[in-house]
Amino acid sequence: MRNQYIYLLLAACMCLHLACSKVIDFNDPVSDDKSKPGQITDIKVANFNGGSYITYSLPKSGNILYVKADYIIDDNTGKKRQTKSSYYSDSITVEGFAETKEYEVKLTTVTRANVESDAVTVKVHPDTPVYRVVAKTIQMQSDFGGINVQTSNRNKKPIGAVLLYKAEGEDQYSIYEQEFSDFEHMSFSTRGFDTLPKQFAVYITDQWGNNSDTMFKTISPLFEEELDKSKFFNSALPSDTKVGFGWVVPRLWDNNKGSGWHTVQENMPLPITCTFGLGISAKLSRFVLVGRSGYEYAHGNPKVFAIWGSDKPAPADAVLPPFAEEGAVVGDWVNLGNYNWAPPPSGAPPTAPTATDRSVFNRGMEFNIPFTAPRTRFIRLAVTESWSGATFAHAMEITFFGNTN
Repeated sequence: MRNQYIYLLLAACMCLHLACSKVIDFNDPVSDDKSKPGQITDIKVANFNGGSYITYSLPKSGNILYVKADYIIDDNTGKKRQTKSSYYSDSITVEGFAETKEYEVKLTTVTRANVESDAVTVKVHPDTPVYRVVAKTIQMQSDFGGINVQTSNRNKKPIGAVLLYKAEGEDQYSIYEQEFSDFEHMSFSTRGFDTLPKQFAVYITDQWGNNSDTMFKTISPLFEEELDKSKFFNSALPSDTKVGFGWVVPRLWDNNKGSGWHTVQENMPLPITCTFGLGISAKLSRFVLVGRSGYEYAHGNPKVFAIWGSDKPAPADAVLPPFAEEGAVVGDWVNLGNYNWAPPPSGAPPTAPTATDRSVFNRGMEFNIPFTAPRTRFIRLAVTESWSGATFAHAMEITFFGNTN
């Protein structure tokens, strides 16, 4: 029995030695075969916006590790890219080209011993790059206190819209704001300007550093003011969620972050809704919503919600859906926008926000009303999801901005 233990111990030590040797040799060539591999054959090219798919047949060799492609994506700058494809695949993608024109791609097979084949040169002709396609759709228009920029990205590929601004007295434009998205439609507004004419410009960029031509435009921002809360009034409708704990709707505009609106903590249908009047017809630009302190990213604070509006003198009740597209109409009511309260900026989980996260939350969150939204006299705040997932909601203060002229 003692000898069996010794043999087992020796076997374990041998296994450990082999395992350690394998780790040590991990970066060494996995093959001693230094022979030159053959070239790929049967090459076919399929072009797309800004790139090409290349298919091929690998040489008959069990020692191939990958195929690499080397190519220049911008003849003006000489910028190069290299992409690789495993020997398990029969295709490789080359992309990031700056223009729609003919480019050369050098394809090389590489063995496990890091020996390369002679290169095969393939000509590709990518379709118009996405950033150039998007650049043709740029729209710049006046917005409340600034400018609104919109683009269309039917390919849904990552692009960036870079807004430039030339201040009065300056000789050059400088970057003022940047937005990145792979959504089909991008729309963002930059505010903080008076109504005098301003010089703006926009260009589109992509993840490979390609930039479109720049579009210039002089914009006169629209007048914006904070709506007078003294004109707001409660306008409860039958489908509104029952109020609880005496936290009535008018507390939403009493300029006191210590009091607010709160619904009953019962199993209520979604969305959790309240309705009130603005006392005037207004073209809204944005609003600031303040959540309940002490329950940051938790309890009944709104996480997913919508703002509905009506410009009717006395809009009729309507049961709102839990979700509707922006601009959807339900009876006398129009969906002015759908919103998500941003998670803790530190990246911490909502259940454990940092002190900074709590501070950001308690300042309130600003949300834009789409520029295409119609004028409105009445507002319905419709909460689809609270941070706790419960079927009740609360908020402390709401402030609207826009133009009442």
